[in-house]
Amino acid sequence: MDTVPEAIPARGKRSGYGTMSNVAVIGAQWGDEGKGKIVDWLSARADVVVRFQGGHNAGHTLVIDGVTYKLSLLPSGVVRRGKLSVIGNGVVVDPWAFANEVERVRALGVSVSPETLLVAENAALILPVHRELDEARESSNSTQRIGTTKRGIGPAYEDKVGRRALRVIDLHDFASLPAKIERLLTHHNALRRGMAISEINADDLLQALKEVAPKILSFAGCAWRRLDEARRQGKRILFEGAQAVQLDIDHGTYPYVTSSNTVAGQAAAGVGISPRDIGYVLGIAKAYTTRVGEGPFPTELTDETGDRIGTRGAEFGTVTGRKRRCGWFDAVLVRQTVITGGIDGLALTKLDVLDGFDEIRLCVAYRLDGREIDCLPADANEQARCEPVYEKIEGWTQSTRGARSWADLPAQAVKYVRRVEELIGAPVALLSTSPEREDTILVLDPFVDRQKSIW
Repeated sequence: MDTVPEAIPARGKRSGYGTMSNVAVIGAQWGDEGKGKIVDWLSARADVVVRFQGGHNAGHTLVIDGVTYKLSLLPSGVVRRGKLSVIGNGVVVDPWAFANEVERVRALGVSVSPETLLVAENAALILPVHRELDEARESSNSTQRIGTTKRGIGPAYEDKVGRRALRVIDLHDFASLPAKIERLLTHHNALRRGMAISEINADDLLQALKEVAPKILSFAGCAWRRLDEARRQGKRILFEGAQAVQLDIDHGTYPYVTSSNTVAGQAAAGVGISPRDIGYVLGIAKAYTTRVGEGPFPTELTDETGDRIGTRGAEFGTVTGRKRRCGWFDAVLVRQTVITGGIDGLALTKLDVLDGFDEIRLCVAYRLDGREIDCLPADANEQARCEPVYEKIEGWTQSTRGARSWADLPAQAVKYVRRVEELIGAPVALLSTSPEREDTILVLDPFVDRQKSIW
């Protein structure tokens, strides 16, 4: 490309609902796109921050005034004064992990109380039996390894769908809890016998729940009603997703996916609000691509270039510490998630990692069994056979790290961003040039007029 194209306009305002002030943030690749920084950047302007799916397998790293906060379950707004943080019903909650994270954040000087943090009373619980089952499956040689974090997320969602889960509200009534535990263990102990694992004792589980219950019940309440009140008061609500669209249970690279829906539509179901109350969907994507765990990755680089990207980008998981697989930006993949995820605009992160490359590549199509295709197929075997078709772009030598305006960027970096916009069919609304919160270029503001921006 010899000229810089005009930015692609945002999708039109959803007709009939007026100007909206609520934003949903979702990952546009395979997770780890830098949602933590972007959500924190937006949460400073929001009144309420809500987690709507996933569990404590999702890691967010926030750097605020030189202090690093590593959050797994708590919404990013919890570290900001004057914000209400909500864990929605679409999240599966490990009460022990919840209590530990609250104490860990408090130790960093953050005030966490029932006035600032609300846990949906109808959220399903992650129990020790779920963690043990997750571990047993991932460690077994007889089953397909998915690459989970072994924290019990999948088994907890299985019990939720199977209508045998324990929920936060159940911890209020210990008189009826034994019968619910027995129903749960009828299923799990049968599984454990088949896997040659010792059975769970119902009394031991009941006692453990009695001990942890006070640590979470003070935060429990009716989340959907509290959010409806906030909406009626005109407060800005930020819906915070975990993982990413390509890990969605329906729209991701199945079976190498998470156990919940990660698309923007889940923001409504996962907290109990109307889809009409989501005004703008902001997708987060790195200027390159990474993936943790198993599964297809068409643009993966296993050479020196991949190592260089991983080293410069500090690509290690927040929760697990696992090294991430790295590759060039996959525009085919992100274009697909723009559609299935309902993305209005993109926040492009870690542009500075590409500084100094003589040549940068963008995946613009796949080659599958000798033919060129423009989307990632649903079949896992075909996904594994997809080969990237690259477009080469001249790199830049100047540093983009810390840039806070378009004028601070090298011309070639601007061309790269504009080409990404063209290929994915959505505008870049935010551009991140370092882990620091203020090193962000705002192109479109999601919280304001929907015709022009996000806020």
